[in-house]
Amino acid sequence: MTDSSPASDGRQRASLDTSVAHTARIWNYWLGGKDNYPADQEVGDQIRAFLPNIVTSARADRAFLTRAVRHLVAEAGIRQFLDIGTGLPSAGNTHEVAQAIAPECRIVYVDNDPLVLVHAHALLTSSPPGVTDYIEADARDTDAILRAAARTLDFSRPIAIMLLGVLNFIGDSDEAHSLVNTLIGAVPSGSYLAIAHPTKEINPEESEEAVRFWNENAKPPITLRSAEELTRFFDRLELLEPGVVSCTRWRPDPQDVGTTPDVYQYGAVGRKP
Repeated sequence: MTDSSPASDGRQRASLDTSVAHTARIWNYWLGGKDNYPADQEVGDQIRAFLPNIVTSARADRAFLTRAVRHLVAEAGIRQFLDIGTGLPSAGNTHEVAQAIAPECRIVYVDNDPLVLVHAHALLTSSPPGVTDYIEADARDTDAILRAAARTLDFSRPIAIMLLGVLNFIGDSDEAHSLVNTLIGAVPSGSYLAIAHPTKEINPEESEEAVRFWNENAKPPITLRSAEELTRFFDRLELLEPGVVSCTRWRPDPQDVGTTPDVYQYGAVGRKP
């Protein structure tokens, strides 16, 4: 995997601060990973005290990624992915799911956490004929992301944009919509957008308390949104069935139908006409 990150062009890379809990490492802790620190574990445990099913929700989000990517490759014919806010690598990364079906898939990952960067270069690797690349950038810096991604992805062909657990860190809805519209505007017809986002509609009182604690003790701050608010991100797209739903309800595997609970995370996929 080549280094096409802004940092490789001379910009100063953010330092790793392990004294403050960070979303990528908290998520890694909930998923049973080892790439986290005491501050992350402490906040993760406190959030789980507010939301006992948060680990189930984290795993459901990961399973949504698998099913969405599988659909996009096997049924929609997508061979290119721009995965923004990838988080720490774990089992079932986007390129692993995609290339298991179509080895020629090309995937560009984007994140701005220095620990993610270290692990991405070591683990987010691809075997020919596919390609993976990693960009170090903030999700808000769409121009830089698109410029760097064009080194690996062909923007004249359909691309799936993955925004899983990203928009919740952009509290200003106008800014979030602008980000999505810029990305969608850069890809051709037949491209897709996948979003996963925590909601305030499942156990709302507990969710609001958990968010308050998170925003006081971890970074970056988080915002919850409703299904109606999330649906607006797909205004320019054809929203695939079943729409914006709990991640567990988005095209579940046959053995999971009717057996999995609603979780704090919504998921949806849309197609650009």
